Amino acid sequence: LLLLLYSFNAMKINSKWLLGSVLLALCIAIRAYSQNASHVEWGYSSRFFPGFSGFQRMLFGKIPFCIGDILYLLLFGWLVAQLIKCIVFVIRSKKMPNFLQNTGSFFLNLMFIYIVFNVFWGLNYNRQGIKWQLGLPEKEAYSTEELRNLNCLLLDKINQSKQAVLRQKKFPSTQQLFKQVYEAYQSATVQFPFLKYEPVSIKPGIWGNLQSYTGISGYYNPFTGEAQMNTHLPDFILPYTACHEVAHQLGYAKEMEANFVGYIAAISSKDTLLHYSVYFDLFMYANNSLYFSDSAFAKICRKDLLPQVKEDYLKWHNFKRAHQSYMNAFVNLVYGNFLKQNQQPLGMQSYNAVTGFLIDWYKKYGKI
Repeated sequence: LLLLLYSFNAMKINSKWLLGSVLLALCIAIRAYSQNASHVEWGYSSRFFPGFSGFQRMLFGKIPFCIGDILYLLLFGWLVAQLIKCIVFVIRSKKMPNFLQNTGSFFLNLMFIYIVFNVFWGLNYNRQGIKWQLGLPEKEAYSTEELRNLNCLLLDKINQSKQAVLRQKKFPSTQQLFKQVYEAYQSATVQFPFLKYEPVSIKPGIWGNLQSYTGISGYYNPFTGEAQMNTHLPDFILPYTACHEVAHQLGYAKEMEANFVGYIAAISSKDTLLHYSVYFDLFMYANNSLYFSDSAFAKICRKDLLPQVKEDYLKWHNFKRAHQSYMNAFVNLVYGNFLKQNQQPLGMQSYNAVTGFLIDWYKKYGKI
């Protein structure tokens, strides 16, 4: 009997070592593969990912609620349960649990999550990306004059689009808005076929206004392929946010790239609301970038905004201030560090880098 028990335990130990070795080898292979942006672009992002993510959206897209939200809720519940279990153990036994016994399982789980995340989506952080696809130059710095010119162009666009929105008067329902975003991407594929978006999977979150206190406008769930939206945001923020999340669904992982792809889709639309939403956000990014090098000119541009646009900026500012919380700060800290670990050294400021993309786009295509 003792011999049988020893043999069984030995098999369990050997199985763990074998599984650990296989997972470690896969992690090393993924890491090595990710170092070559050309291989990632052609092999993963252009060939494997479109079909895989399309299958995810086909699988979960018709479900009216966000499966990803439920998965994260279950994960949160499990973590809380584990924490309570640990506290109860300490209270009853008067000693700390032996975490070393579970170290092997912890690393196995960690490696498994790393593999699944990268296969499902994470390798897109290492692709050549939209600039390469469009033949735009890889620049990191832009002159003050270029930023001034961009601010003037966006100033005209945001004022014109706001006037058009005022004439439109009626705001679409959530489902109508999601349909308009889908149609915007369909229009964009006429010039850029690689932006084809089908099937659709954009959904409102299940958290209600509570999500606003996290600072999360929306997110892409790599495990279900869903684009989740916080529909409690001010209405003029929602269209561009939806375009941004769809860009993530298409494999543009970096935030500045998702911003830029969302911009291409929005301006391809005939809907004036999408135009205003995208120019509203982009003017904010560009004006903030200009402020560091020419604060006087940046202030002049803000002063020339239509009164109705200024009201929207105040509304957006008040919304964010009203929903400030410790959770918001925590999410910014965690997600900022996540971005830095995934090819975005600017962290949360990565969103602002879309300004440079716009300058290069204007130089090549002569339009904003």
